[in-house]
Amino acid sequence: MITSSANAKVKQVMNLIKKPKARKQTSLYVAEGIRMFQEIPKDHIESVFVSESFLKKPEHEKLLNGLVYETVADEVFATMSDTQTPQGILALAKQYSYGIEDLKKGEGPVFLMILENIQDPGNLGTIIRAGEGAGITGIVMDDKTADIYNPKVIRSTMGSVCRVPFLYTQDLPGMLRSLKAAGVRLYAAHLDGRNNYEKEDYTVDTGFLIGNEGNGLTVEIAALADAFVKIPMKGNVESLNAAVAASVLMFEAARQRRQ
Repeated sequence: MITSSANAKVKQVMNLIKKPKARKQTSLYVAEGIRMFQEIPKDHIESVFVSESFLKKPEHEKLLNGLVYETVADEVFATMSDTQTPQGILALAKQYSYGIEDLKKGEGPVFLMILENIQDPGNLGTIIRAGEGAGITGIVMDDKTADIYNPKVIRSTMGSVCRVPFLYTQDLPGMLRSLKAAGVRLYAAHLDGRNNYEKEDYTVDTGFLIGNEGNGLTVEIAALADAFVKIPMKGNVESLNAAVAASVLMFEAARQRRQ
């Protein structure tokens, strides 16, 4: 049993939680909690850590059936954890690797979310989770967008990160030009939208552009959209949270495609 926070394995977990560089170098990430542990494909699990108290419940032992795990003293597990009330289980898991073709697979036309400089981990995780529910085929992100393997992103996806293909690009304008050349129609959520969002046709190959929480899309990226769309609102509200706006657009596309 691990009884010291100075243990090398404990330090590795803490580094992976806190440092994007460590996650990139090892191609591992930390998935904490029972729900996330259950969502990870078993062939992606690198190692498992459980607290002493976690093992005292018979139903918890069933979760570990057939897996090798490390038992950790409760106080040490609390040090390792990224949550205020640890559930007593976390795993180191292998990261995913996708290409652009993986983002075009699925039933029906291409359906992409394209994110520029989304900074809030909760927003990113919510977009991924809502995206799975709406049936997106993938997510494209520029290299300024938050790290998808940030523990806060992982938790807020509730497992969708294991199923929704995604990739980062250092050349978002070039990626958008390639998508347009391949027949993907790009829509920018923008205050200057000519049409309300429900007036457009999303039953064709479609990509939605969502910009930074505070500043929206840059001029360069917005200029590559085939059309601007707006979400009409009442009161004094000018714009929506990035994840909320993305969800509105995604589920309108899902509604159209169901019909």
